[in-house]
Amino acid sequence: MNYPVIAEHILATVQGTWWSRRRRRDDVPQLSPGAVYVFRVGGNYRPYPEGMVFDPSHPDVIDASSVSLVDTRARLVEVERTLPSLSEADNFTVRTSFTCQVTDPTVIARQGIIDVTVPLRAYLVADGDLPRVSAGHRVEEVNAVRTEVSHRMTAYSAIVPPRVAGMSVEFVSAEVHASQDLRDWEQKLRDERRLWELQRGQRDFETQDALRIAELLSQGSDHVDAFGIARKEIDITEAAARIHRITQEKSARSHEAETSDRTHAQARETAEAQMRRDMLLTLLRQMGGSEYIDYHQVLEQVLRETGGGQGAPGVGIAAGAGRMVESGPVRPGRTEAGRNGSRDPQGGFVKDEDDLVD
Repeated sequence: MNYPVIAEHILATVQGTWWSRRRRRDDVPQLSPGAVYVFRVGGNYRPYPEGMVFDPSHPDVIDASSVSLVDTRARLVEVERTLPSLSEADNFTVRTSFTCQVTDPTVIARQGIIDVTVPLRAYLVADGDLPRVSAGHRVEEVNAVRTEVSHRMTAYSAIVPPRVAGMSVEFVSAEVHASQDLRDWEQKLRDERRLWELQRGQRDFETQDALRIAELLSQGSDHVDAFGIARKEIDITEAAARIHRITQEKSARSHEAETSDRTHAQARETAEAQMRRDMLLTLLRQMGGSEYIDYHQVLEQVLRETGGGQGAPGVGIAAGAGRMVESGPVRPGRTEAGRNGSRDPQGGFVKDEDDLVD
């Protein structure tokens, strides 16, 4: 850095008589704000009067062989030094800050201090005990090293204050930084952690949004349409047309289902009726080849098979009276009934109508 001497220029000898000697204004560089001219005249360094308008005929300007521009403003100067760690592969970097201000431009110009960090770095290197502060720590323990280095530099600057001739120098602070590799690694971990947190936050937002949508959908399509219409994401005319179309489709499906059910029921009834008829025909065929038939039992069975329930009226009474007709050969001991309605008591037929009262 160009501080405190901003620039140095060699000046040519001015020719002419003493009353006409003047230096060209272009030979002397422009003066920066906060800086002063220091001319070298012979073996001496003479500052140009501060606040005075530049005069090309000034004796110091005419006789000077060189000129220096010295910055007299206070500056904050930072100086770095590398410190060892417990591992030989890693180092700490100490960055110290000093406030500097020129008190004697003539001395600064004579010494030619173009970069004030050079004597200040030499001041830091002169502290031989500073490396011992960090040598016992790993590079990850940078916070502990910061504390110890700060205490060490405060004590060192108080006992051995920094000195630069022609300037006032004061120690301000000391900062410790880890190696670039560790910083890169920590930055990578930080970025990965932030990315993970961002992804987790996005997943949480998506979950909450999904739950909200699921709750909205659970309330029915009408509520969803109303919500979309309120947010101006669904046109009310399109929603009404869609609802009307869905209603018609549901009605058509319902009518089709009812028609199908009726058709199926009719087919089932037809099949059952056909099955009963087939069973009746089978029963009648079996009756034709039997020698003895109990017609009462046959009638009850036919009624059951054909869905007649408890039977036709009068069947129950006939059942209480016994068998009505029997076929087959006449059994011994049984006689035929006469035309007058009488019957043989042994055959079970009545002899006259009076017996029916009993």
